[in-house]
Amino acid sequence: MLQIEGECYCKAVSFSAKTHAPTPYMRCYCSFCRKTSGSGGYGINIIAEADSLSVIGEENIGFHHGMEHDKDSDELKKSPGGRYFCRDCGSPLWAADPRWAEWIFPYASAVHTPLPVPPETVHIMLDFKAPWVEVPSGKGHRHFDRYPDESILDWHTRHGLYIE
Repeated sequence: MLQIEGECYCKAVSFSAKTHAPTPYMRCYCSFCRKTSGSGGYGINIIAEADSLSVIGEENIGFHHGMEHDKDSDELKKSPGGRYFCRDCGSPLWAADPRWAEWIFPYASAVHTPLPVPPETVHIMLDFKAPWVEVPSGKGHRHFDRYPDESILDWHTRHGLYIE
C-alpha cells in the first residue's frame, strides 16, 4: 500500500491517505469534472481508502454536491457525492460518494507524492467533452462515451499495478 500526500495551491489544506491503486490513468471529460478541475478539459482522480484520510486545515475545506449524468440519458441530476476543495484558493482536493463510502478519490493534481506513469490512458464520458478538447488516440488510449468497462481496482490488477 502506498501513502500519498497532497495539498492545495495555497497550502491552507494538506492531506494524506493510503492507496492500493495510485496510477492516474483515467481522464473524465464529464462537464462536472472538466469545469471543476481547472485542467485540460478533464479531471483525473485516483482512489484511496476513506478511513485512512488525514487532513490538516480542515476548517479551510469547502464542499459541494455535483451534478452527474444519468447513465441512460443526457439529463443531469444532483449527485449524492460531492467534491472537496480549498475555500481559500479553490484547488480541488478529492471527491467522495456515500455509494462508495470506503473510498475517496483524490485529484491527482493535488497529490505531490510521485505517482506511477500509466501504461495506457482511459478517456471516459466523451459524450460530454468540450468541443475544443482534442482527445489523444492510437496505441495506449482507450475511449468510452460514458462509463468505462472496468473499475479502478480491476484496471490496476489487470496491469499488475495493484499494491498490496
